[in-house]
Amino acid sequence: MAESLKERVRRHWEGEPCGTSMASAPPGTPAFFTEVERERYRLEPYIDEFARFADWRGRRVLEVGVGLGSDFMRFVRAGARCTGVDLTEASVAAVRARLALEGLEADVLVADAEALPFADGSFELVYSYGVLHHTPDTRQAVAEIRRVLAPDGVAKVMLYSRRSWVALGAWLRWGLGRGRPWRSVAKVLSEHLESPGTKAFTEEEIRELFSDYSAVALERRVTPYDRRVGGPLTALTGRRLGWFTGVTARP
Repeated sequence: MAESLKERVRRHWEGEPCGTSMASAPPGTPAFFTEVERERYRLEPYIDEFARFADWRGRRVLEVGVGLGSDFMRFVRAGARCTGVDLTEASVAAVRARLALEGLEADVLVADAEALPFADGSFELVYSYGVLHHTPDTRQAVAEIRRVLAPDGVAKVMLYSRRSWVALGAWLRWGLGRGRPWRSVAKVLSEHLESPGTKAFTEEEIRELFSDYSAVALERRVTPYDRRVGGPLTALTGRRLGWFTGVTARP
């Protein structure tokens, strides 16, 4: 069943790499990539603070789940020694095209987050933003990140939060709104949000996922997607009901 789900996840993102809908220009063109990047950081400006692109100049960086490559390109432009992987051929081709358009070089290949094709301790940073909640075995992917991290390395991972305005909105729409209030938030997210099997985690679950790491820090972020659901109430509840949880962990 896990393999079947993973294939469904792969097909979903193969058909529409994350961020495609942000641009109106023809896919693959310089204008398309410019639009995708501009909209990403307009909607999620806190990525800069989380990733700290400039800090990784000359250091070995792996991004797990490159998507259309906006964050990956920022690392490359900053002078990091970058490797990127994605489950889909479409994303890998798109990022290779972006590198060629800008005259930059980095390794990008198709690979599974749950079985990274790298030796132990290969990278000083492993970065994965909004990806690991889509792979069927998130625990295995987190373990793989730890394996390929250098002993003094850092993992930076963003995961969806189940106790959030976005998760509530999904349940109101596809659970209560369809006359099935008994459906769990987890089930609703799995069946209706983005790719099949999408997960979201509580803080306790995230800490348990990263329990083999020596130091773990979590930071919640309220997103525009939360504000669409909660409106002005999001200001009252603060970050504790934010959809994004940034995880910074050391092996």
